[in-house]
Amino acid sequence: MEKWKILAEAILEYKTQSLLVVDKNAKVMYLRDPQGIIFETESKYAVGKNILDIFSNMTEETSTIYQVLEDELPRINEIQTFYTYKGNKVTSIATTLPLHEDGKLIGALEIFEDINNYEKISKNIIELQKEEQKKDIILEEYKDNGTIYTLNDIIGKSQHIKDIKKKILRVADSSSSVLIQGETGTGKELVAQSLHNSSFNRRKNPFIAQNCAAIPKDLLEGILFGTTSGSFTGAREKPGLFELADGGTLFLDEINSMDINLQAKLLRVLQEGIIRRIGGRESKKVDVRIITATNVPVDLALEKNLIREDLYYRLNVLSIKLPPLRDREEDIPVLTDYFIKAYNKTLNKNIKEIEEKALRLIKDYSWPGNVRELKYTIENIMNFSDSRKISLEDLPDKIINYKENQKNKEK
Repeated sequence: MEKWKILAEAILEYKTQSLLVVDKNAKVMYLRDPQGIIFETESKYAVGKNILDIFSNMTEETSTIYQVLEDELPRINEIQTFYTYKGNKVTSIATTLPLHEDGKLIGALEIFEDINNYEKISKNIIELQKEEQKKDIILEEYKDNGTIYTLNDIIGKSQHIKDIKKKILRVADSSSSVLIQGETGTGKELVAQSLHNSSFNRRKNPFIAQNCAAIPKDLLEGILFGTTSGSFTGAREKPGLFELADGGTLFLDEINSMDINLQAKLLRVLQEGIIRRIGGRESKKVDVRIITATNVPVDLALEKNLIREDLYYRLNVLSIKLPPLRDREEDIPVLTDYFIKAYNKTLNKNIKEIEEKALRLIKDYSWPGNVRELKYTIENIMNFSDSRKISLEDLPDKIINYKENQKNKEK
């Protein structure tokens, strides 16, 4: 804990803000309050106590420290109102940051600034409103780049999801190829778009997606690299996806479905960064980040020669594995609630909750179609529901009878 104290004091050497450092269980390890107006207690009385023991009206849900310890994402300049253990009301701006050591969360640091005067509060509220407007501008910016998803659309609180989000942020501005692995419905394009939109270098440029299984192999080459007039019967002068995605990202889904001979040409483009249209003589340099995805295990794809081994090594510079929904049960209630709120808007419903027994069956179901199947199951349920609560009777038979069917299979 001495190293945290050194860090904290270095940060605040010339500052007047109050500071709080906690471990991963929200136990106070260090406290500094130069003005004596935020905590109203000395460090020696606070160290070792949980923060909820210091702030009398605070809960795990309202505490920014608990939020940061939960999702490991920073909270910047959030206005907080709480009561000290003496019962005095304090309003402050809090910036809360996760603390890591060797890649593991070890605690959180929170910096407080007193803003009890109304002028300062007003200023910060205006700034927060500007930030919200800025978010809207950013979202508007994304609309024209071929995407609909950002990092905020990756929903869940499991460690799997936290790790995936952190990995996306860490490699977003890299130019290296990314291979996304996961079963159908796990959100591979969602992750690909989030990678693109998390990149400061590429997010203003195009994101183009192509499912390799959706196009006949004879046509896919022309779609990727472009065609020249007269290169084959009916061919026109047309840019390929690599040219269209120049400066941005090209996402090739189900790469294991691409013809093995075309994979050799793709490998050459990835190595050289140069494309030539079919029938063309001119070569063109392109700056495209390649993200690919498979819907079968890579080992199986290599064994069955669905992916060239040399191409695999080139594509798999960075790897993101998406777990099936059945392996992250704690995310099912979060996703269910998210979809209920979303479909309340689109279907003009007012469903407020889901019955505990119904949620239990939803969690017990195996979800072979993963998040996509859960999403459309909730949509189906809400289309036929006139209640404000989803009950057992609203669930599809496949979910209600799942456990019983599994028992019968085992006999």
